Amino acid sequence: MSQTWLIVIDPQTIFASPTSPWGSPAFPTIIDPIDRMVAAFHGRTIVTRWIPTATRCGSWCDYFDRWTFADRRANDPIFDLVDEAQPWAERPTIDVATFGKWGSQLSAVTGEHPHLLLAGVSTDCCVITTALAAADAGAWVKVVSDACAGSAPDNHEAALTVMDLYSPQIDVVTSSQVLATLA
Repeated sequence: MSQTWLIVIDPQTIFASPTSPWGSPAFPTIIDPIDRMVAAFHGRTIVTRWIPTATRCGSWCDYFDRWTFADRRANDPIFDLVDEAQPWAERPTIDVATFGKWGSQLSAVTGEHPHLLLAGVSTDCCVITTALAAADAGAWVKVVSDACAGSAPDNHEAALTVMDLYSPQIDVVTSSQVLATLA
């Protein structure tokens, strides 16, 4: 897996805090698997952040009308990486104003048709949209199930089930399986 990139999606306060409407209850459980994979993929880890765009157009207008608590400036501390994720950011974060993180910024670092390992939050939002877009673009994607957290346990499992339908472009694996291939 020397050509594989670990992408840690949005380990931010807004998705980790139990007081946030978007806080994942399972967020604390993904720290250890991600820590272990970051150590194994030193130099090949990218951390992303969801940052709201200043321009509200199309359906994003309705989105921010519904989720007013998230309609803040991009430098608001709610969008900061959680403390545990600070060491994961070996390079500047890739900040994107969309759910999916696959695009020109990420492919500029990983290459056009990379092998990707996806971890982070939320399985049923930003992880699934990243996985599908990357697979559509020709990337090989592995979603690390125990290194992802959903908005709720049932939503996490549903998203994993959907993504697993896209094999061999998207496969669902565990962190133990990933690390065993490196041993």
